[in-house]
Amino acid sequence: MNQRLARLFADLAADLMHEDGPRISTMRNYRFCIAVYPPDKEYELRTHVRRLSRELADNGWVVKSISLHTLLFERLRRHGEDYVERLVAREKAVAARNPERGLNLVTQKLTAEIEGPEGLAADVVREINAFVQANPDKAERTVVLLGRLGALYPFLRSSALLKHIDGRTGHVPVVLLYPGERHGETGLSFMGQINADSDYRPRIYG
Repeated sequence: MNQRLARLFADLAADLMHEDGPRISTMRNYRFCIAVYPPDKEYELRTHVRRLSRELADNGWVVKSISLHTLLFERLRRHGEDYVERLVAREKAVAARNPERGLNLVTQKLTAEIEGPEGLAADVVREINAFVQANPDKAERTVVLLGRLGALYPFLRSSALLKHIDGRTGHVPVVLLYPGERHGETGLSFMGQINADSDYRPRIYG
C-alpha cells in the first residue's frame, strides 16, 4: 500500500474531525482543500476514500461524494441522448484528417460546458445545496468529496472550479481529489502532464 496516500488520509481525517471543527484550511470561512495523489493510484485512492467515509460516518459525519465525470455526462446528455456519440463520431472524422483539429473540436465543445460559474461549478453547487437542504439537521457535520477529476483531463482547470464554487456551498467542507503532482508549496500539475499551476488558495494534502 502506498504510504504517502496512507499518511495523506490519516492527516485529512484528523483535520476533518478536529474537536473544534474541520481544520482543513488556515483561512477563516474557507473550507476547501486538495488531496493530491499519483494518477496511477486511482484505484488505491478509492479504497482510502471508502475507509475515510466509513470513519467519518462512524464519528457522526455525513459524506456526500460527487463525481465530476458523472456531472459532465449529465450536462452533455441534456443536448440529446445521442449527443456524446455524435460528438465522438465527429471528432474521429476530423482527427482522421488532422489530429490537432480533432482535439480542438472536443476542447471547444467541452470548455463551453465545463468552464465559468455556470459550468460544472454550478452543478457542484446545486448538488451540495440540494443535499444540505434534504439533510438540514446534518449540515454542520457534512463533508463533500469531489472525485473523478482525472476523467476530465485535459479540459478542466481545477483552480477555476474551486474559485467558482467559493462562497456558494454554505461553508460545507469540500475535499477535491486531485490526480497529479505537487510542485513546491502551492504548485500542482494536473495528471503530472500540465505545467504546474500555482493559482491555488486551498490547503494541499499530499
